[in-house]
Amino acid sequence: MSSKKIYITMLGRSIWAVLNTYYAVLKGKQYYPDDIILIAEPILDPEHTKNLKLTKKGLALTSNHFGITPAIHHQIISEVECEVGSDDDFIKAVQCVSSLIKKRKKAGDTVALDITPGKKTLVTGALLPITLSDMDHVFYLSVKDITAAPFMMIPFQIQHIKYFTKLPNDR
Repeated sequence: MSSKKIYITMLGRSIWAVLNTYYAVLKGKQYYPDDIILIAEPILDPEHTKNLKLTKKGLALTSNHFGITPAIHHQIISEVECEVGSDDDFIKAVQCVSSLIKKRKKAGDTVALDITPGKKTLVTGALLPITLSDMDHVFYLSVKDITAAPFMMIPFQIQHIKYFTKLPNDR
């Protein structure tokens, strides 16, 4: 089995945060994943279910625009089985993301983590148990003014894709 490029992102309050960061990563960093894993908080209402479906559709459409067709999966944090027997979503986020990263790295995969769209609980839970050496790429889309609009409709001068590890062509 050959290694894959994995892109892990989190659905927070904004679908646009997920989609715009993904677009920026594809366009600016040329990181084209084979698998996308969307981490989401518990689905408590129909609106959240709708947002999850729309986000996955948006990720597929954005991928298609760049000529790629990654498999798109999602994981609901509240559905994760905890090794320590906890129902706390923070603990589950820690275990879910860290075990996912370790499993994929052990398989020889390249792993990228997008920390832009996740709520603080998810992002903190994802980052606490790992070191930057555990990750190949950590992306964050910094936007001066929050705008619920597609990437191309937001002025380029107010948005910057940041990474906390280097891509090979950035050395």
